[in-house]
Amino acid sequence: MLGRPRAGVVSLALTVLGLFAVGIGVGQLTGLPSFGGWPNAARADTDRLHRPSAPSVVVIGSIGVRAEVVPVGLAEDGSIAPPRDSRGATAGWYEHGPSPGQSGSAVLVGHVDTREAAGVFHRLDEVREGDLIQVHRRDRRTAAFRVDSVETFPKNEFPVKRIFGDHSRARLVLVTCGGRWVGGETGYADNVMVFATRVPA
Repeated sequence: MLGRPRAGVVSLALTVLGLFAVGIGVGQLTGLPSFGGWPNAARADTDRLHRPSAPSVVVIGSIGVRAEVVPVGLAEDGSIAPPRDSRGATAGWYEHGPSPGQSGSAVLVGHVDTREAAGVFHRLDEVREGDLIQVHRRDRRTAAFRVDSVETFPKNEFPVKRIFGDHSRARLVLVTCGGRWVGGETGYADNVMVFATRVPA
């Protein structure tokens, strides 16, 4: 529902199945280590997308999204800091993880709505299997991803292994809030996640 603040702080404990914590923000992942090196992420390869480069724009044609992407790190509470955009129109890339196109899961988070308007990912639950997502990088290369699935998870069932367990391929995970509005510090009951795998641009 629009006009309500999204509260979706995801708590990630690497030794247990992830649990959502309480806090304001969208798709915030807490307890993450500083991933200095992902397997195969910086290997010498003819495929230059394996080299790190910050994303600049995400395009999801099927739902009319073309949005700026900004790097985000960790907030003081250990969660991923949301983009500093009061309009909710900007997506955030967790800069301590892989760049889009590198091996492992690049994670983009975005608001579904704010108090005033729809957010960048307000139609994320309308994405369908097979849809194409393009991420333009600052090295002027584009990483293209084909959607594998769109899933909703209760905030106490965060799929840690699904997101962070596979480093054999380049993947993209988009995260926003979803489900029914429960109010209070919880906000929305669930999170909507899009899982996609890199394909030739």
